[in-house]
Amino acid sequence: MSGAALGLEIVFVFFLALFLLHRYGDFKKQHRLVIIGTLLAWYLCFLIIFILPLDVSTTIYNRCKHAAANSSPPENSNTSGSFATATPAPSSQHLCFKPWSYIPDGIMPVFWRVVYWTSQFLTWILLPFMQSYARSGGFSITGKIKTALIENAIYYGTYLLIFGAFLIYVAVNPHLHLEWNQLQTIGIAAANTWGLFLLVLLLGYGLVEIPRSYWNGAKKGYLLMKTYFKAAKLMTEKADAEENLEDIMEEVRKVNESIKYNHPLRKCVDTILKKCPTEYQEKMGRNMDDYEDFDEKHNTYPSEKSLVKLHKQVIYSVQRHRRTQVQWQILLDQAFYLEDVAKNEASVAHQFVHTFQSPEPENRLTQYFYNPTVEWYWECLLRPWFHRILAVILSIFSVIVVWSECTFFSTRPVLSLFAVFIQLAENTYNYIYIEIACFLSIFFLSICVYSTVFRIRVFNYYYLASHHQTDAYSLLFSGMLFCRLTPPLCLNFLGLTHMDSSISHQNTQPTAYTSIMGSMKVLSFIADGFYIYYPMLVVILCIATYFSLGTRCLNLLGFQQFMGDNDMTSDLVDEGKELIRREKRKRQRQEEGENRRREWKERYGQNREDSTRNRNVHTNPKESNFSDVNPNRSASKYTRGNNNRTERDRIELLQDPEPMDFNADTFTDDPLDPESGRYQPGGRYLSMSRSRIFDDV
Repeated sequence: MSGAALGLEIVFVFFLALFLLHRYGDFKKQHRLVIIGTLLAWYLCFLIIFILPLDVSTTIYNRCKHAAANSSPPENSNTSGSFATATPAPSSQHLCFKPWSYIPDGIMPVFWRVVYWTSQFLTWILLPFMQSYARSGGFSITGKIKTALIENAIYYGTYLLIFGAFLIYVAVNPHLHLEWNQLQTIGIAAANTWGLFLLVLLLGYGLVEIPRSYWNGAKKGYLLMKTYFKAAKLMTEKADAEENLEDIMEEVRKVNESIKYNHPLRKCVDTILKKCPTEYQEKMGRNMDDYEDFDEKHNTYPSEKSLVKLHKQVIYSVQRHRRTQVQWQILLDQAFYLEDVAKNEASVAHQFVHTFQSPEPENRLTQYFYNPTVEWYWECLLRPWFHRILAVILSIFSVIVVWSECTFFSTRPVLSLFAVFIQLAENTYNYIYIEIACFLSIFFLSICVYSTVFRIRVFNYYYLASHHQTDAYSLLFSGMLFCRLTPPLCLNFLGLTHMDSSISHQNTQPTAYTSIMGSMKVLSFIADGFYIYYPMLVVILCIATYFSLGTRCLNLLGFQQFMGDNDMTSDLVDEGKELIRREKRKRQRQEEGENRRREWKERYGQNREDSTRNRNVHTNPKESNFSDVNPNRSASKYTRGNNNRTERDRIELLQDPEPMDFNADTFTDDPLDPESGRYQPGGRYLSMSRSRIFDDV
């Protein structure tokens, strides 16, 4: 099993990152480089979290093996009167057994070095460049690269300026003699300091908000009221997105009409048109006259720079419009389902009844195990209690994290609960327990931090929307945040468990992960000051989150937030409730129309098939007689016409599934008159020339 656990987790984490990226990104429409860059960033960060418990168990085994090898029994074991007895060292055969997930020496340092420096290259150099490249409105690769370099010039220039000033200070000061390893450690410390500063902010929010969200989810009617609130806000955003798209499309229409087919910038206009929705492309295509030449002397044409700006606006407005449309449909389904839950809570039959059936057919396995009875017990009875129990468990974990963040610097006595748990397992060398405890601890910390990254929204510039609605800029920005937050998160976890020698101040073998970070003694004010005392601010942030101070501040600034004791919240809830009710009536009318149409087809479909079959049987002998020479041909002509007319009247009455509304312009006294036109299903009349009157004969 040597190295097998490492290989299995590498494969598993890759598919996990791929699954999450597929949920938020769009593999078909987004650029491949954006998908690859985001996938690599997410994959490396998740990999660090899943592999770190294996590093801890391997380090504990190496410490035990090293202690057993260095210790030896006393030379004179039979000497009497000796009060000093040697402490028995742990036996390498009984206590220091090799864990099932043991990773051979030399693999983990190389692995961590590759993962860490790749993630740092992504977050500080490549992903910012790809962000500017993705948002650029250039029409060529060269133009997009040029725009990305210009936008990141200040970003990269700031780093070079700080690094150059530091090198000058080191060269001038005679008391400082820094080697390459020390410079590398300083760079790592600077990156981890920036990440730890943001980490504590996100962690303080997640430690309180995640347990509270599950507890509030168990309250009766809370989720439904919050869904109404979201519906009112989303409708405002949806209307704003539609209005913005209309304005941008109007500018595109003017540009399309002014720049003709033989203009040098016509290719740029065609590129912009391809990014527009299909209905706007058809409108602009119909109104375009390709035979009119352009005149450089009398007309003013937009420049290429303005077209680049317009292209960027089109990409943004179309993405935003599509996202709001999809989110509106998802929110409607969620609101309808929550209303069904509220109605079914009072059901005596204990059968869950849906107002609208799912358009996607469920498989037989789901229908068998998750039948209406099971669904009622889960949604109306068991799910609220499950959320309450889960909220209590998460609250206990949050309290443990807050206590450990405030006391992990104390080594004698050991006050950090994470360190206590790991040391108890280390004394018994229970590697399975060590790995499970480490994984649950770091997994909870990462959930608190990463869930905040998925929840926060910076206006319309950064927003992770599920169901493939996240734009390229937000995906790349999330990859940058993950790469900057994960290394300090892991260092903070190792400090909580006293596996970091710089925190525990013990001369023990460090983990492979801390060994690549270098010794923080070069920057003692960071190792002994900032890394120890700054995480204590998580207590203040948790208190602020518990009393919703941030939500109240945003509400005062004009950004409506869901608050139960606020008049604005009540107004938006009522508005959202009315919007949901209106959409529900609209969908009910659509389903009723489809049901009537289906019943009409089932009732009269068989009669129509029989009538059509009888007509074919009767017309065959007539066709043969019609081809023969008949002296009474002109006399029998009108008789056949009248018979066919009667047969056609009976058949055509069966073709329309339900009464339809007719147009006043096309309605006539005799809709079946060949002179006026022939009736077609759907309330339309198609013109028919006299030469095709007898085609049915």
